[in-house]
Amino acid sequence: MPAITLPDGSVRTFEGPVTGAEIAADIGPGLAKAALAVKVDGVPTDLSVAIETDADVAVMTAKDAEALGLLRHDAAHVMAEAVKELYPDVQVTIGPAIENGFYYDFSKADPFTPEDMEKIEARMHDIVGRDEEIIREVWERNETIRFFKDSGEHYKAQIIEDLPADETITVYRQGDFVDLCRGPHLPSTGRLGKAFKLMKLAGAYWRGDSRNEMLQRIYGTAWADKKQLKQYLHMLEEAEKRDHRKLGREMDLYHFQEEAPGAVFWHPKGWRLFRSLINYTRTRQEQADYVEINTPGVMDRALWERSGHWETFRENMFTTSTEDERVFALKPMNCPGGIQVFKQGITSYKDLPRRIAEFGKVNRYEPSGALHGLMRVREFTQDDAHIFCTMEQVENECRTVVELILDIYKDFGFEDVRIKFADRPDKRIGSNEDWDALESALKNALDHMGYDYTYNPGEGAFYGPKLEFVLRDAIGRDWQCGTLQVDMNMPRRLEATYVDAAGDKQYPIMLHRALFGSLERFAGILLEHYAGKLPLWLTPLQVVVATITNEVDDYGHAVMKALKAAGLVAALDARNEKINYKIREHSHAKVPVILVLGGREAEGKTVAMRRLGGKDQENLALDEAVARLSAEAAGPLEGLTPK
Repeated sequence: MPAITLPDGSVRTFEGPVTGAEIAADIGPGLAKAALAVKVDGVPTDLSVAIETDADVAVMTAKDAEALGLLRHDAAHVMAEAVKELYPDVQVTIGPAIENGFYYDFSKADPFTPEDMEKIEARMHDIVGRDEEIIREVWERNETIRFFKDSGEHYKAQIIEDLPADETITVYRQGDFVDLCRGPHLPSTGRLGKAFKLMKLAGAYWRGDSRNEMLQRIYGTAWADKKQLKQYLHMLEEAEKRDHRKLGREMDLYHFQEEAPGAVFWHPKGWRLFRSLINYTRTRQEQADYVEINTPGVMDRALWERSGHWETFRENMFTTSTEDERVFALKPMNCPGGIQVFKQGITSYKDLPRRIAEFGKVNRYEPSGALHGLMRVREFTQDDAHIFCTMEQVENECRTVVELILDIYKDFGFEDVRIKFADRPDKRIGSNEDWDALESALKNALDHMGYDYTYNPGEGAFYGPKLEFVLRDAIGRDWQCGTLQVDMNMPRRLEATYVDAAGDKQYPIMLHRALFGSLERFAGILLEHYAGKLPLWLTPLQVVVATITNEVDDYGHAVMKALKAAGLVAALDARNEKINYKIREHSHAKVPVILVLGGREAEGKTVAMRRLGGKDQENLALDEAVARLSAEAAGPLEGLTPK
């Protein structure tokens, strides 16, 4: 007689094993109709699975956030069914739900075409319209292997052969289509709805190994309703317009080339933007009592072995050897170098906390296919800091860092920031007792500050748990940027100590802190957030002075002199081109302000000011225009000077 505890705390008992569908029906006909699956003791489960013991049960409907993953998983299966109906000789391999959608990998002799995509999507709608019941079945291992081999599905047979011997083998049947899957799934194909769309084709090696066959991957997106689908497709259109790679070319900020894959060639204007980020951060850090250091980019393998990086991060490191057979690594992280600076001399407990910052360039190997403009590179600059403190100081230091990070994001126009707590990964250093202490300290700091946070299980650094700060941009996309990590392992491994009140040596707690994470990536995020129309204080070229005729060139130079004297970044366009051409060109390059000068302006010592995106122009006295632009360009650091 299982007792079922519902989310509201009420308990329902049943005479014998009960399915999720029966529980939903017992609660009410409306819920029975809306039910998609159930969570049994927190684990998503099919409505048809019998629950035989006491359990906490929650009925999942389309309104639940977790149900979206279920819909997307089913969309992958419906797509596979459609492909098999249209192209019977195709083999299906693996098809999971992913962020914003799903995919399935297929083995097909001839490549899919865009026309095939249209046919597959149309057949998917047919399958949804049939409302085929989705049936879960448990099969015997060898029987399942034989079934898939006889069906020509050799990849499915291989998947089963590689599973542990005691693994329960489940298949799902919908119509004539049978697929190997752990589940769970919807009750029927009709419950998927029609808010889905196939998006693109790509290649993918079987099991991600380049030695295996290249499969064909079809990506799709699926949502709870057509309104959400429409919003997502609109966001993709906006994202394409805002693509930082396109904006980088239009604004002449940077480029990449094959001789240095994943490394940025900054152009003058792009480097000015990059320097603006560093100058801003440097000022904020100095105000917060950080000191700045710089450490070598190449260090001996022995240091990375002691730090733990060689064991846990070796596959991501670039290495080199010298004629005397010493092995060196390009630093993938700044922390070991920062510890070496901390270790110089004797540190007293009275000197703690010590806040040591570094704009360190790091190198990490990323597969060529993963590189993506500024967002995913092999060489980047981290705005790192390492705070050395006692356990008693951890909570206050964490609070200070969190407040600093959130305040900085506001200066850049990000008000919607989420905090995620990432706990211990499988591959880590340090004892479980240390991890317990570190995770508790970090959670306590957040709880006492009153900030909401979500969990990101298993995603902590290999040396300690961390907070991840996720920004939501202007079109609703999330970007994980800043981090705060608590670490008592690396100071021990690298023998960093301080002297306590009794004169004994102790290991400090080390907080790893990054405000933006990668400065290159944050520059890309800013470009996309603002669609290239950066705030004036960040814009690498703030004003263009455009002359209508050569007769006013002298006045153009005078205007330039006044702008630069006020600290503005300006350029003079005195080319023998039509003014409309000049305006179009500079607008395309996202210059925020164009000052147009003709004979009337030269005579009256005025300017005609045009704003990016605006159709009208404003006539202002030169002094007034300079004063207005100077105040606007001051930015959030106005009045805030380094100590």
